[in-house]
Amino acid sequence: MFKTNESTTDRIIRAIVGVAALVVFFLNQGTTLGWIALVVAALALFTAAVGWCALYSVFGINTCKVKS
Repeated sequence: MFKTNESTTDRIIRAIVGVAALVVFFLNQGTTLGWIALVVAALALFTAAVGWCALYSVFGINTCKVKS
């Protein structure tokens, strides 16, 4: 489907950011900050799960180590 362009460290950081954003969402439900946090959480957790980032593809960034 998508070519992996995120390293394991990158994916772990995105997962942590996603969980933190979910906490912010639950603490601020119904506010603009809460909705923004929910969007950030969804994007961060999705990219962490699949290992592919659209912006990385656009800018040609690849933090995934390729086996020789």
